Amino acid sequence: MAELRVNPTRMEMKRIQTRYQTARKGHKLLKDKRDELMKQFLDVVREDKLLRERVEEALGKVYRSFTVASAVSSPKMLEEALICPKKEGELSVEYKNMMSVTVPVFHLRVHAEGGSDSYNYGMAFTSGELDSSLRELNEILEDLIRLAELEKTAQLLAEEIERTRRRVNALEYILMPQYLETIKTIKMKLDENERGNTTRLMKVKDMMLQAQLSQKHTDDDEEE
Repeated sequence: MAELRVNPTRMEMKRIQTRYQTARKGHKLLKDKRDELMKQFLDVVREDKLLRERVEEALGKVYRSFTVASAVSSPKMLEEALICPKKEGELSVEYKNMMSVTVPVFHLRVHAEGGSDSYNYGMAFTSGELDSSLRELNEILEDLIRLAELEKTAQLLAEEIERTRRRVNALEYILMPQYLETIKTIKMKLDENERGNTTRLMKVKDMMLQAQLSQKHTDDDEEE
């Protein structure tokens, strides 16, 4: 792992050590965030799986009923029966924060003329299968909205989990090892410089002692 290019000084080592401690704290926080995101993601996926199975089963019944209605009624009659709906739906979207991820919350309001169970066609010229298919479709409308909400939430959580995972890996396998390697290199160079200074001081001391001894011998010779 290549270390950072910095000046090998004690001040620089102190700065790198501070960065390393900050990176460690950030790494722990991001790991905790990733684990909590995974927990919430799995909860959403479990609910989504159960709801999807229920919706797919209900849609199968709707399709079968509508297929039978199409077989016993002419296409023109079906078009005339369904062309003018008596119900209007209004979908509103709110947002909530889930571990720093903004996820949607859907709310459906249905406005029906003549009551929620009324149909927009007369009963005399339509089949009971058409009534059944529309009734069954109306019953799963809330589930369809909830399913869309869950799947969008799961998608957003998955994207945030991937981003958080990349950040955790970058800190754990790139940045933090770089800081440690840089600290180690700076410490080695500082120790080397200290040993060099000690060696030079010892040499200077020896030279001073030699000079003093030489001076003493000179003085002794002059006295004699």
